[in-house]
Amino acid sequence: MATAETLEFRAELKQLLHLITHSLYSDPEIFLRELISNASDAINKVKFNSLANEDQLEGNKDWKITITPDKDAKTLTISDNGIGMSREEVVDSLGTIAKSGTKAFLEAVKAKQSSDLPGLIGQFGVGFYSSFMVADKVTVHTRPAGGAALGVKWVSDGQGTYTIESAEKETRGTDVILHMKEESADFLEAWRLRNLVKKFSDFIEHPVVLVTREEKDGKTETTEDTLNSRKAVWLRSPREVTPEEYTEFYKTISHDHEPPAKVLHFSIEGKSEFRALLFIPATKPFSFDYEEQKAGLKLYVQRVLIMDKCEEVLPPYLRFVKGVIDSADLPLNVSRELLQQNPHLETIRKNVVRNILSGLEGLRNTEYEKYLTFYRGLGPVLKEGLARDWENREKVADLLLFETANTEPGKFATLAEYVEKMPAGQEKIHYLTGESAEQLRHSPYLEAFRAKGEDVLLMTDPIDEFTLPHLHEYKGKPLQAADKADAKTDDGDIPADVRESFAGLLIAARAHLPEVSDVRLTKRLTESASCLVADAGGMSAHLERILKRAGEAAGSTKRILELNPDNPAVAALRALHAKVPDDGRVGNFVRLFYEQAVIAEGSKVMDPSAFAKRVNELIVSTSSVA
Repeated sequence: MATAETLEFRAELKQLLHLITHSLYSDPEIFLRELISNASDAINKVKFNSLANEDQLEGNKDWKITITPDKDAKTLTISDNGIGMSREEVVDSLGTIAKSGTKAFLEAVKAKQSSDLPGLIGQFGVGFYSSFMVADKVTVHTRPAGGAALGVKWVSDGQGTYTIESAEKETRGTDVILHMKEESADFLEAWRLRNLVKKFSDFIEHPVVLVTREEKDGKTETTEDTLNSRKAVWLRSPREVTPEEYTEFYKTISHDHEPPAKVLHFSIEGKSEFRALLFIPATKPFSFDYEEQKAGLKLYVQRVLIMDKCEEVLPPYLRFVKGVIDSADLPLNVSRELLQQNPHLETIRKNVVRNILSGLEGLRNTEYEKYLTFYRGLGPVLKEGLARDWENREKVADLLLFETANTEPGKFATLAEYVEKMPAGQEKIHYLTGESAEQLRHSPYLEAFRAKGEDVLLMTDPIDEFTLPHLHEYKGKPLQAADKADAKTDDGDIPADVRESFAGLLIAARAHLPEVSDVRLTKRLTESASCLVADAGGMSAHLERILKRAGEAAGSTKRILELNPDNPAVAALRALHAKVPDDGRVGNFVRLFYEQAVIAEGSKVMDPSAFAKRVNELIVSTSSVA
């Protein structure tokens, strides 16, 4: 047997190994994922090579990756019955940082133009060195496939050198023996190993088996337990997966107790190839109410979890979608924890978004009640897409549902349905924001629209105030807030003689109401005496209330008080002012009209006691006249 030989690594060893073991990976638990991935690659290699040379299998087709913790020896062994390595391959692969045997193998196979490539994970040749994050010494005992006479043993503490020697090994494959650091002793616990395999390697194709030994009555009992499910549902054809299997997988990754409303299972081939299995929840998950939700899908490369929440492939407004993406084309950085910017990412993102929006459209068209349940909980989240996804803004708008002034309470209409029912001559889509549809249905802002037979969308989600300005128009129809100034409803439509008869009252009203920017007549109202409107680009009262509740220091915006000249009370006040311009009651009545408008818009009067006093005085004065 050859004498052990001590060699130096072929790279700037100490600096590079220090970088790998201390800076490259964000969490030491990654080491197990890397070693299991390497073991899976080794098995896939020998399986592939055996297609042309079955003798390499040596009669051993029981593919298995074993994990054996030994608390007494403080070692953790990861073993496989894969292709193994010769002495030359060990020196070439383990003695050289970032020289990936897997990458070289793939390049060699591709050179043969084989169409039956094995699925391999490693690309950079550094995953093995993550072992030194948890181990102060690593031993690799390996023997290549094909019945080689001797194996090879490689040992290193990661400090600059390694020893290599020939060593007997009965079976083909590789054992990686980690001599654990004191602070890494928890990785010898069975529960810890179970959790890590479940987290990162649950869908590895080959069984990952935990081997534990326990002394009982002077005898050693060995237990083998397969840790991974191996059921990568997304890699199967949708025709082969049952609804029950989809539901089981969805509940596993989402922790939701209800089945999903929609399953999207598809694959994309071409320049960018990937598989996707996505789930749209039936309703808003409970966690949405008490914790921040980040968008992201689980990213797998050949069944190995690379990122638990890959934000790059799912926009924030679709954060309710759960699922997995599996792609071998994504360019990971050297630690396989972060994605590098690449056109493949954008391709995946576009396909994912398109399929989700199409899936929601299909759900709405074929299972409306199910879609309505989903929308009641997650519609406000979906609406964020109006502001965040310019490319798909109209597709998002197509999915929105609204109560309207003309629909029954609890009934909804789409924007397309609203536009279809617009009467001839209606040029804009009217909407009104507020606290509830019931409150808005009694709003004076709707009066003129009702008189013309035009409907108004009732928008009661706080997010509406922030997202609607980004929509601008739908199907060529501009959106117009019913409580904002509009040339077609202001005093431009008031006959000149009427405007002249109210001129004095309007001047007096402006003097009595410094809270408003203007007082004018309007055709917006048909019954009510007054209302408040914001300038075309001004802040609505509803938005102002939302910001104040959120603790934003938004000052009160001066709005325009509009008076209805056809209202008997307004006409009576005009007559009173014309008869006795300096009558002290004029100011009180003007303020009453203002406070009525404040209440009608859903806001609160600044001085309720003064408001009540003015009402009482009005009652007294009316009684005394009678």
